Amino acid sequence: MDIGELIPADDSVRLLGSVLERMNYSKLRAAYSRLGRIETSPENLFKIVVYGYMNGTYSTRKLKQACQRDINFMYLWGRAPAPNHATIARFRSERLTDAMEDLFLQLVQLLSELGELSLCSVFIDGTKLEADANRYSFVWKKSTQNHETKMQAKMKRELPKLAAELGLRFDVREKIRTKDLKKLRKHLYALKGEQTFVHGKGKRKSPLQRAIETVEGYLARQKNYDDYNHSFGERNSFSKTDRDATFMRMKEDHMKNGQLKPAYNAVLAVDAEYIVSALISQERSDVNTFIPMMKTLKSLGYTKPVADAGFESEENYTWCEDNGQMAFIKPANHDRAKTRKYKSDIGKRENMPYDADSDAYICHAGHRLQAAYEKKTKSKNDYPIVTTVYSCTQCEGCPHKAKCIKGSSPKPLEERSKNLYVSKTFQRQRQAMETRIQSDEGIVLRVNRSIQVEGAFGVLKQDMNFRRFLLRGQVKVQIELWLLATAFNINKLHNKIQSGRCGSHLHRLKAA
Repeated sequence: MDIGELIPADDSVRLLGSVLERMNYSKLRAAYSRLGRIETSPENLFKIVVYGYMNGTYSTRKLKQACQRDINFMYLWGRAPAPNHATIARFRSERLTDAMEDLFLQLVQLLSELGELSLCSVFIDGTKLEADANRYSFVWKKSTQNHETKMQAKMKRELPKLAAELGLRFDVREKIRTKDLKKLRKHLYALKGEQTFVHGKGKRKSPLQRAIETVEGYLARQKNYDDYNHSFGERNSFSKTDRDATFMRMKEDHMKNGQLKPAYNAVLAVDAEYIVSALISQERSDVNTFIPMMKTLKSLGYTKPVADAGFESEENYTWCEDNGQMAFIKPANHDRAKTRKYKSDIGKRENMPYDADSDAYICHAGHRLQAAYEKKTKSKNDYPIVTTVYSCTQCEGCPHKAKCIKGSSPKPLEERSKNLYVSKTFQRQRQAMETRIQSDEGIVLRVNRSIQVEGAFGVLKQDMNFRRFLLRGQVKVQIELWLLATAFNINKLHNKIQSGRCGSHLHRLKAA
């Protein structure tokens, strides 16, 4: 019996088979050992995994069951016996490690050859997806460092005395390291010799046994702290069950208590409603994910990135200028600057006239804020930022002082003076961006950003019901996101074919 005769001609499974048969699977086959034969076809395994993601089936056991019962999965798999769920799980988490990125990029290239991509404007946004980790297995960096500092102080007090009582010498350094504790433990065990230690209730331990147990306790704790500090990196938290996951504030807050959950930041780049790049990041904010994403997009030929206010920074603006990118990034104060409260705030820099000849701002009372000095800092990625500090020397007795000077400070208001912190480069870039996003092209692209990339997240979360990763570790989670993007793109291509919208890249605004 030919199963294919029972499947409609316009079914998405036929499109999936047609698209995936055009791909080169040499990297995928290289993941298998050359010493033995491959029992299950990697190409067919890839087809059923992608088709499962297209239809919201992510469990390997359900995929195995579908290969036994679902006619569409049987059509993709062929007449061979259904694969074991462990085979599918091993294929997804191990075999695809070095091949999934190449397979996804081949699909993007195929969409480009079909004329489905504009290869010009691209829409970027990020969302937080929960990791496959225990929600209460958190480790906090600040708490770990506080406990380690207290233990170090305690060791510096106790260990020299303990060593002196047994006739040993222990030099205290700025930080007592694990190798220092191991060296002390070695000397203590040398003193033990043939001596037998006692255990249990009613037994009196010797000073040497108590000393060894104390040092071993400190050594175990210090190893644990060193392990935690290595896992933190530049993060403030991680999960014990998935150390690559960072605790983040999620939009889905069912208990309404602001609970932090282990998650990853999934950043997508969408062109013509297709996902052309996908990135998994441990960063809680989107601003530090922009440049890594743009490096990939630049290699694909994109020159007009469109993003929301979460991606705005001087570093990102400068990178776009240096790399020939015409960015459309919404300034963070774009909406607030239109409100009456913002426009009437006399303490805002934007509401103060600027005298370019003398490089000074004029406050509401007519006093001048002159440039006092330059403050040089660096971003998280070592990008140098120069901030000019403008200070007023006539704030004493000013009737507008309470409205002009805001923010908390240990100094009383009478002793404070008005200061403005201005990055001239960033202000120039923000003004140019404000003009750009309000042009006709900028308005069309901003509208499309909210439709295309926000729409992609809506489909992934709601239609495909993907709200939590199934794999652990950043590398495997990245594979899962590429699988999800591949399934999304084939679904989108099928929908466009059925609705006759192939080749359309942007949604145009209707005339009023």
